[in-house]
Amino acid sequence: MQRRHFIRTTAAAAALATAGLPALAQGSWPTGKAITYLVPFPAGGTTDTVGRLIAQKLGPVLGTSVVIDNRGGAGGSIGSEIASRAPADGFMLLGGTISSHAINVSLYPRIGYDPVKSFAPVTLIGTNPVVLVVPANSPYKNLQDVLNASKAKSGGLSSASAGTGTSQHLALELLAYKSGVKFTHVPYKGSGPAIQDVIGGQVDMMFDTTVVAGPHIQSGKLRAIAVTSAKRLGSMPDVPTVAESGVAGLKDFEVVSWQAIFVPAGTPAPVVDRLHKEIRTILAEPEMQERLKSLGMEPADMTTAQIANFQKAEVQKWAQVIKAANIKAE
Repeated sequence: MQRRHFIRTTAAAAALATAGLPALAQGSWPTGKAITYLVPFPAGGTTDTVGRLIAQKLGPVLGTSVVIDNRGGAGGSIGSEIASRAPADGFMLLGGTISSHAINVSLYPRIGYDPVKSFAPVTLIGTNPVVLVVPANSPYKNLQDVLNASKAKSGGLSSASAGTGTSQHLALELLAYKSGVKFTHVPYKGSGPAIQDVIGGQVDMMFDTTVVAGPHIQSGKLRAIAVTSAKRLGSMPDVPTVAESGVAGLKDFEVVSWQAIFVPAGTPAPVVDRLHKEIRTILAEPEMQERLKSLGMEPADMTTAQIANFQKAEVQKWAQVIKAANIKAE
């Protein structure tokens, strides 16, 4: 008797929980309540731009509005912590990145959330590889030249970045870690001033995104040495990958910044599946594909399970690099 009562009670509870989500899983989101798309960075950046593009199209599809909420700070950690504590009901989306969901957990002493356990992945929007550049008049023509020169120089060649813990910085540290060659990291407050000093020859080299470095490469102010993607980029077909350099230890070298969408852990699977389906449809539109490419992003398409595995691997990879290089957040 008690067992039958337990089964009936459990079934009733499950039915009640499901009853609260019919519109979320199948039809339109309940009207009168907006979905929050939290961007853990200031307005104007890539995460914000991509979020607004998706929000404009996602709202009408779901029958409600999608409101962007910018909560910048600590490399995306502040906004991500806020999102992690939101109800898992389908009304909170988070624009996560390599910083907020792979790097920061090892970079900061406490971030207030677990990048893997506190969230469920919805979709991987795209990736953005970085490219190693040197001044146009630099004597270095390829990656082997760079490594040889850095070995021969006390303290190694200087390499600029947009700041400590950024993908530009960690690409350098991964190169140092895998090649065994030392470099001197020179952090700046943003890519703009950093790349100008590389162009001017005040700094020997820099890893930066193709969006920032690309125009300077095309204008002849910078020379591209190698890209950090697994394959050559369609926009830079003549630039080899780091893995193609032939240097021992660099065959599996890959660094890509990435943009993704997460929801709080515990969000019902039908809701996650619906969001994944609708957002993938939006991202597949030719107009969106071209917009992503204009932002220097390579469109990506993974299942939610594949994103989870990819993210876990990223967390482990950068934890290893950060520990080896003894990197501390500024």
